[in-house]
Amino acid sequence: MLKYQSQKIALGYFAVAMALFVIQVSMGLLIGYVYLAPNTLSELLPFNILRMLHTNSLIVWLITGFFGIAYYMIPEEAEREIESPMLAWLQLAILVVGTLGAVVTYVFDFAHGNWLFGMQGREFLEQPLWVKVGIVVAALIFLYNVTMTVLKGRKTAIANVLLLGLWGLALFFLFAFYNPSNLALDKMFWWWVVHLWVEGVWELIMAAVLAYLMLKLTGVDREMVEKWIYGLAALSLFTGILGTGHHYYWIGTPAYWQWIGSVFSAMEVIPFFAMVLFVFTMVWKGQREHPNKAALLWALGCAVLAFFGAGVWGFLHTLSPINYWTHGTQVTMSHGHLAFFGAYVSLNLAFITYAMPYMLNREPYNQVLNMVSFWLMAGGITFMTFALTFAGAVQTHLQRVRGENFMDVQDELYLFYLMREFAGIILVVGVALYLYAVFVPRKEEVIAPASRQPAE
Repeated sequence: MLKYQSQKIALGYFAVAMALFVIQVSMGLLIGYVYLAPNTLSELLPFNILRMLHTNSLIVWLITGFFGIAYYMIPEEAEREIESPMLAWLQLAILVVGTLGAVVTYVFDFAHGNWLFGMQGREFLEQPLWVKVGIVVAALIFLYNVTMTVLKGRKTAIANVLLLGLWGLALFFLFAFYNPSNLALDKMFWWWVVHLWVEGVWELIMAAVLAYLMLKLTGVDREMVEKWIYGLAALSLFTGILGTGHHYYWIGTPAYWQWIGSVFSAMEVIPFFAMVLFVFTMVWKGQREHPNKAALLWALGCAVLAFFGAGVWGFLHTLSPINYWTHGTQVTMSHGHLAFFGAYVSLNLAFITYAMPYMLNREPYNQVLNMVSFWLMAGGITFMTFALTFAGAVQTHLQRVRGENFMDVQDELYLFYLMREFAGIILVVGVALYLYAVFVPRKEEVIAPASRQPAE
C-alpha cells in the first residue's frame, strides 16, 4: 500500500511512457525492415520521418518515466505529499499535447519552414518551437513541484542527487533554443543537450533511482547507500562533462579536444562499473527477501547492461585514432542501442515493475512472465548489438579504409541487417510480455491482499 496518495500520480506518467515505448519499438522494427527493403513506405513515411519518430519517442518516454519515478520517490524521501498534485497533472497534459503536436508535425510536415510550427533541423531536437516552449513550461512546473516538496520535507542524499540530475536535465535542454548559423558552433552546443543528458545528468538520475531500489529491495542501511551515491554522482559528472570532447573530434573544434575527449571519455567506463559494484554489493549485504524478484532482476540487469553498452561499447570507439574511422558507422549504432537500453530503458522498467503493485494495491504479480520479458528484451538487444558491431567493423573497413561506395557497402551488410531485424522481433515480443505482466494481473491476484508485502 502507498504511504502517500500523491504517489499515484506516477501511474499516469507510467501509462503515457509505456504507450510511447510501444511507438518507439514499433518504429524501430519498421526501420529495421526498411534497411532490408528500402522502398517500404518511402512515399507515405520516409526513412527520416520514421527515424525521428523512433528517436524522439525514446527520449520523451524516458523523460516521462523519470518524471513519474520522481513523483513516486520524492514523497517517500521527503516524507510528505507532493506540493501540488494538480500541477503534476497539468504538466502531464502539457507533455501529451506537445508530444501529439510533434508527431503530427513530423508525419504531415504541414508547416514546413515555419519558425514556430515547422520542424527544426537538428537531430533529436526536431520538435517545433512551440513544443520546445511547452517542454520548458512543463519542466518549470515539475521542478517547482518536486523542489518545494523536498525543501519543506526531509532531505536525503537520494533526493538531493535526484534533484541535481533533474535540474540538470531541464537546464541543459535550454541549449536546444540556441541554433547558431556556424555549423561547428551548432554541433558543439548541440552536444550540450544530447551528451550532457545521457552521459552526465541522466547518470545522476540513474544513480539515485538504483540507490532507492536497493534500499527498498535489499534492506541495506540508508547510511551504506548514501556513502555510495555521492561517489557515483561525482564520478559521473567528472568524466561526463569533459568526456563531451569525444564528440568534438571532427567538427572543426581545436585539436586539443582529441586529447581531452580521448582521456576523459575513456574514463566514463568507471562510473558505470562502479554502479555494477554498487548494486551487487547491496544485494550481497542485504538481508531482506523482497517478494518482487522481477524488480531486482531488472535493477541488476540495468547496471550490467549499462556497463557493457555505455561503458565497454562506448570505450571501443571513443579514442580519437579509432573514432576517425568508425564515427557515423554501425559501430555507433551498436553502442547507442545497448547503452540506451541498459542504462535508461531498463531503469524505467525496473522502477515500474517495483512500483506498480503498490500503486494498484496488490502483491507483486506475474513475476515469472516479467522475468521472461527481461531475458527476451536483454537477449534481443544484446544480439542486435553484436550484429551491428560486426556490421560496423565490415562497414569501416570497406567504406572508410578501402573507399568503396556507400550503397555498395550497404548491400554487403544485408545479412547483419537481417540479424538485427530478427533481434528486434525478439525484443518486441519481450515488450509485449512485459506490458501484460505489469499491467494485467491474474484473477486470483486482483483480490490478493497487499498487506503481505514487507513494510518499508
